[in-house]
Amino acid sequence: MLIRILVLCAGLAAVSACGRRDLDEPPVDMGNFRLGLNIAVADKAEKVPISRTASEEEWEAAITDAIQQRFGRYKGSKMYNIGISVDGYALAPPGIPVIAAPKSVLVITANVWDDAAQKKLNAEGKQITLWEDAGANILGSGLIRGRDRQMDSLAYNAAKRVEQWFQENPEWFDIQSPAPVPETGSDPVVVAAPPVEPATAAGPSVN
Repeated sequence: MLIRILVLCAGLAAVSACGRRDLDEPPVDMGNFRLGLNIAVADKAEKVPISRTASEEEWEAAITDAIQQRFGRYKGSKMYNIGISVDGYALAPPGIPVIAAPKSVLVITANVWDDAAQKKLNAEGKQITLWEDAGANILGSGLIRGRDRQMDSLAYNAAKRVEQWFQENPEWFDIQSPAPVPETGSDPVVVAAPPVEPATAAGPSVN
């Protein structure tokens, strides 16, 4: 089922996207947040057949690096652990006519724990669908970007959307001034499909 949804997503233009790099700007208020464990797993990731291929290790490295860059900036008083499961992806291949150019898509499931309390803060994993930035979505990223840059863009958007999800739940981190949630390359509303059972990793690392 996830593959079918990814195929549909990859052939549609994103309704919202964000290519803005904001890591050099002052970070938003994240209350008492400090990054503890940063875990990504991709052993159960499903790939759309027409997609370029990326290994489990490459996805895990891309996600953990993006999470570290974004959340390593926060120096709060409590440790929180982030777990990301890569559920599926489509990395647009080159050589496709513009009129049918697919879009690169990433589906993740995110979880967060209070490290000291050893308590998971979200009742269920948060599944999020990410797109690349606007420039790639106009032409189809396979025509203008290599595979590594596609992965970097998707991982960046994934980390940013997780940060926004945290902002939507200020009570988890004692956030006093939640930032407005901007539009990003994520969660398009153009796909109607039955509920997807999120992929989960073996062991307690991300569940």
